[in-house]
Amino acid sequence: MTLALALKLQGITAEIFEARERAAVRKDVRVLALSDGARQVLEWLGVWPGLCATPIETIHVSQRGGFGRSCLRAAEHNLKALGWVLSASDLIAALDTAVAAAGIVFHENSKVGADDTEDFALTAFAEGAIGADAGVHRDYGQHAVLCSVKVAKSHCNVAWERFTSEGPVALLPLGDEYSVVLTCADEVVAEVKAMNDVAFLALLQQRFGSRHRFIAASPRTAYPLGLHYRPVPISDRQVWLGNAAQTLHPVAGQGFNLALRDIWELAQQLSGAGDPGSAELLAAYARRRVVDRRGAIGFTNLLLDGFASEFAPLKHARGAGLLALDLLPPLRAFVAKRMIYGARAWP
Repeated sequence: MTLALALKLQGITAEIFEARERAAVRKDVRVLALSDGARQVLEWLGVWPGLCATPIETIHVSQRGGFGRSCLRAAEHNLKALGWVLSASDLIAALDTAVAAAGIVFHENSKVGADDTEDFALTAFAEGAIGADAGVHRDYGQHAVLCSVKVAKSHCNVAWERFTSEGPVALLPLGDEYSVVLTCADEVVAEVKAMNDVAFLALLQQRFGSRHRFIAASPRTAYPLGLHYRPVPISDRQVWLGNAAQTLHPVAGQGFNLALRDIWELAQQLSGAGDPGSAELLAAYARRRVVDRRGAIGFTNLLLDGFASEFAPLKHARGAGLLALDLLPPLRAFVAKRMIYGARAWP
């Protein structure tokens, strides 16, 4: 829906093919962490649901059982927020309303494969499995357990990224609660999901530490985590973006933000094009996306691998790195800008 609206602004007619019923798309239960750069893309499209979004004013990064921590603050970069947290259903509702208002044709219950595209100058795939012969795959052996929790004191618009030997824990402020992403090994995820609230809150408290006290939790869902990456996101009159191009671990919240940058870049590349599916245009788009895509994937893997080991010298080195990030404003600005705008630091 975002891509169709972006193309519409560039004078390019698009149709949407959705495998599910249109009403079912709005029932997405996930929570999104959007960078401020993503907000700018959505505002450009006129679909930013600002009243539903909670600003992230500070990001606190730390490791359990080791020294060193770092804080990134929006005010330091003259921003209202480093990022925003909102429910996927709120964003989808805003997009769906805009798609209908723009008169964009929406085909529900319609699957489209790579062989069903002869009637179109360009087909963009935003969802779909990345075949073994077309991509790079890495199984992290982990699931993300998702829920919301109430805390004893205000979250003050602070997001937390806490690295532990069992995997990262993220707390994202949403309304007056926190949306939780708790990483668990595959072999224990069923047990974690089945815990009663008292046992789950005790586990979360043990993993996160004492900076917040958790007092209630919602029902939990879980999703497997892996890296699935298509090195070349184009083919003959076809382009893959979003989850069809790369599916990332949620640490650092890069996946959906990277998808929005894919869309912005593609729309800019096709602006004024006589043939939006020409090989030259798609090749130019792919070249422009190399740095950002590889940067986001590399940064995600670096965080996971760098914080996974309990080897004492490495743990001390991580602490020194977090301390350096906290003490050096130019380094913080470099990291913050690329988290907000991607490796190309748009705009």
